[in-house]
Amino acid sequence: MTPPIFEITKAATFDAAHFFAEGPIHRPYSNLHGHSFRVEATVKGEADETVGWVADLADLDAALKAVAGQLDHGLLNEKPGLERPTLEHLCLYFAERLRPAFPGLSRIVVSRPTISESCALNLG
Repeated sequence: MTPPIFEITKAATFDAAHFFAEGPIHRPYSNLHGHSFRVEATVKGEADETVGWVADLADLDAALKAVAGQLDHGLLNEKPGLERPTLEHLCLYFAERLRPAFPGLSRIVVSRPTISESCALNLG
């Protein structure tokens, strides 16, 4: 019998400012502005036989909040890798920082809930 595959997910929030220097100048997002962001990280895999879970949710929570905390109340454009702070680049930013500790990381979703926008990165 094939062992069951589970997905566990944790979420964090942060507030940050950004602008898009490369975007059309007649769009409001070319100006400095801020958003409240929500990020979700999903780890996929078999449950460990010893402890019975895919990964420790407390560890995932702490790691996700640590990365979000590095961005909170800052200017995203100033962070290496986020010079063009699109939702797509934010997904990659979180994935690059979480994957070393969570090799089963399978999905990152970054959203701006107040304006109903989101982006998902599926890692496998």
